[in-house]
Amino acid sequence: QVQLVESGGGLVQPGGSLRLSCSVSGGRLSSYAMGWYRQAPGKQRELVATITPGGDSTNYIDSVKGRFTISRDNAKNMVYLQMNSLKPEDTAVYYCNRDRKFGEFLWGQGTQVTVSS
Repeated sequence: QVQLVESGGGLVQPGGSLRLSCSVSGGRLSSYAMGWYRQAPGKQRELVATITPGGDSTNYIDSVKGRFTISRDNAKNMVYLQMNSLKPEDTAVYYCNRDRKFGEFLWGQGTQVTVSS
């Protein structure tokens, strides 16, 4: 069974940066299209960014385009989300999982990102 462990969140001022990491175990990461999701208080979980199994193609929701970058290292079983120019509206718990088009794995605990001055 695939296990997902997210890390790297924290408190950051508007305009700051964070790099989130996701460790993937129990499966063959190179076989999966992956994504980063987020859930803000009182809102539904949304898919923020996706990356193909080989890392050759990425997609983002409009609100993070040009600020967030998803990447992966299949040899290290890791998926990353570099977040720059953070805004208060980016505040949420962030999760990684398989791209929902292909069916999600059991969710990890997520990592909290808080953008506030």
